[in-house]
Amino acid sequence: MAAQSGTGVPTGGGADGTDEVADLFRALGRQIKVARERAGLSQKELGDRIGYGEETISSVERARRTPQPELLVAVDRLLDCGGLLASAAEDVERAKTRRRVRHPEWFRDYARLEAEAVELRYFANQAVPGLFQTREYARAVFGSRQPFFDEETIEERVAARMTRQELMTRWPPPTVSAVVQETILRQPFGGPAVQRGQLEQLLRIGRLRHVEIQVMPTMSEEHAGMGGPFTLLTPKGKPQVAYLEVQHFSRLITDPEEVRVLAAKHGSIRGQALTPRESLRLLEKMLGDL
Repeated sequence: MAAQSGTGVPTGGGADGTDEVADLFRALGRQIKVARERAGLSQKELGDRIGYGEETISSVERARRTPQPELLVAVDRLLDCGGLLASAAEDVERAKTRRRVRHPEWFRDYARLEAEAVELRYFANQAVPGLFQTREYARAVFGSRQPFFDEETIEERVAARMTRQELMTRWPPPTVSAVVQETILRQPFGGPAVQRGQLEQLLRIGRLRHVEIQVMPTMSEEHAGMGGPFTLLTPKGKPQVAYLEVQHFSRLITDPEEVRVLAAKHGSIRGQALTPRESLRLLEKMLGDL
């Protein structure tokens, strides 16, 4: 028999709890809507009073967006729900944790290997590598995808990406080296505020002892990475593999010869890029120019 949450909504059941999590969010959305209408407030009026946009309130009520604990507490207090919504905050946190591990099926093999990685090497010329992205940058990436993701899928993918980043702070951490195309850093993807936050994040990460970030300058006359982005990954106790992803198609490469070719190419790319120290100075200058 399924376990019950504090809101009376089942939280057990399916193999990964996905259906029950969706039921929880739908129930909370209905409760917010009933309380709002009982108070005679529109979605915009409720949002204005608790500091959220009308679209956020609408999405939460329709279960298209995760009802954040802070929002539940604010609605509970404003609409005098007697602690019903506030008490669900812990259930929502558990539900978010369950959703964080839900990678797309095509990505799961790579994600399992990444969790065991002792070394990661990136070449990125389309977007900042996922392990380096801020939450806002990741949301802009998934929000710009075509065909479009719905709001719930965007939040799910962002949460999964943020959870993957825990790899960077574990002990011992993996050795990480990345070459990032300068044009990516100069593009105000998601807007100037998102760009600034992402540059600040790269500076923080680039100063970690186990991380080297290099910038491939736009003016470089040599470039071994014209074939596109790729990742090299070495799991603990296992051979190095490579991963390619382009136009929503992905490929995990385990053939030793193909991996060797990409590893050699990554070495050439690193030699053509700015040094890690020069790259940090460039990032600092770019941030100062914003």
